[in-house]
Amino acid sequence: MTGSPELKKSPLHERHVALGAKFAEFGGWEMPLEYSGVVAEHTAVRTSVGVFDVSHLGKATVTGPGAAAYVNACLSNDLGKITPGQAQYTLCCNERGGVVDDLIVYLHADDNVFLIPNAANTAEVVRLLQADAPDGVVVKNTHDDYAILAVQGTNSDEVVAAIGLPTGHDYMSFAVADFAGTPVVVCRTGYTGERGYELVVPNAAALAVFDALLEAGAQYGIVPAGLGARDTLRTEMGYPLHGQDISPDITPVQARSGWAVGWKKEHFWGDTALRAEKEAGPARVLRGLLAVGRGIPRPHMSVLDAAGTALGEVTSGTFSPSLKKGIALALLDATVKEGDQVTVDIRGRQEPFDVVKPPFVTVNVREG
Repeated sequence: MTGSPELKKSPLHERHVALGAKFAEFGGWEMPLEYSGVVAEHTAVRTSVGVFDVSHLGKATVTGPGAAAYVNACLSNDLGKITPGQAQYTLCCNERGGVVDDLIVYLHADDNVFLIPNAANTAEVVRLLQADAPDGVVVKNTHDDYAILAVQGTNSDEVVAAIGLPTGHDYMSFAVADFAGTPVVVCRTGYTGERGYELVVPNAAALAVFDALLEAGAQYGIVPAGLGARDTLRTEMGYPLHGQDISPDITPVQARSGWAVGWKKEHFWGDTALRAEKEAGPARVLRGLLAVGRGIPRPHMSVLDAAGTALGEVTSGTFSPSLKKGIALALLDATVKEGDQVTVDIRGRQEPFDVVKPPFVTVNVREG
């Protein structure tokens, strides 16, 4: 009997150990779950600034004549809506319309596209793009070549600027800058809802950039934040997590992510199934749930109506540090509407929840 493959580690792993991080597995990587505690790290991002190591996220390049046009013919969103120097949230769908992955596309030029998929899905996204690539278009997996640091929060501009990197550019746009002789991509993105930046850094420079951010942010109370806080922050915003709220069996129509689909494009992977589902209306829809009492929902818990009939299940559920109550995303029968009240079966107790439209909180600068 063979053991499980060894987990990959961030180039910052030893620094996380020195900072007292607790670790967990994310997409085949051993990554920081928390340092000082999820609530403390969550609160720092909502009120000042935090820095996340999200180096487990994938990286891939698509280059060559017609690279951007090829990506646009495969992925759901319309790359024609952005110009070089901008990024776009998009989906890689299967023929049934399910989501193989959600990812960010960085458009450098018509012949140079950079992709950031999710950790566990990078190899599959690269495989699919390689399989259909026309002559001259090269798709390369660069997952292990770069670190990604997410600086998120009200004071993110001050911290990023203090280490000599550009700030102030528009949401979902990026700039390539120099840090001690190393090119760093600085993008106005993040998955917390707060103002923030994600820095794509070659591995060799990752430690220097991370340490510089912590030093520059000390006056603002910066904290290293783990993926536990990233999860509560994104859930408060209603942002979907692949493998839970979207998946190969959950379509963007069901997940209310149709805004990330270029419906006017001639073709993209899964378009036939998605157009048919949009026309007919989905049988189930992703909704927000807000606790009436003290119940804390968790994934896979059943959602019921007043008569105890199953309506669906929780896909993401947590305690909201901002609201001090339970919140959830749940895939429910399409008959359930905002304003309804349902119950969630929490270990045999039927806890009441209001059906609401995310985001659950109003942030300082909402991005998304």
